[in-house]
Amino acid sequence: MEFSQVPWKDVLVDTREFTVFKDKYPVTEGHVLFVPKVEDWEHLTACFTAAYKWGYDWVERGYCDAFNIGQNVGKEAGQTVMYPHVHLIPRRVGDMDDPKGGVRGVIPEKQKYTDKDLNTRNGIFHTEEIIEAQERILKRK
Repeated sequence: MEFSQVPWKDVLVDTREFTVFKDKYPVTEGHVLFVPKVEDWEHLTACFTAAYKWGYDWVERGYCDAFNIGQNVGKEAGQTVMYPHVHLIPRRVGDMDDPKGGVRGVIPEKQKYTDKDLNTRNGIFHTEEIIEAQERILKRK
């Protein structure tokens, strides 16, 4: 999919690197999407940076109390539009009974956690071999 094919049409801000759209199915009032015009790390990083700035501005202005920033990458993660985009979801006191766990709530039984859950879900992802491979990736320029 190319940027010109994304399904969102309600543009709030258009920049050289990305466009901000209203989400068609907002989780909360004000839910927006930052969509890079080019599918690369530079443009995606610009989206995350802008989303953080936008979110902190909302909090400072009292528009919301907090915010979530995230991405669904791949069908199994819930991605329905197969083009990269960053969600900025404003959060307000009382918008859910218990926000503890935040993004862990995508798997409801994992949202509530205690100290007994520490390091019980990491499995193969924290082996020395995997960590070394990830360090090499992070050091690439």
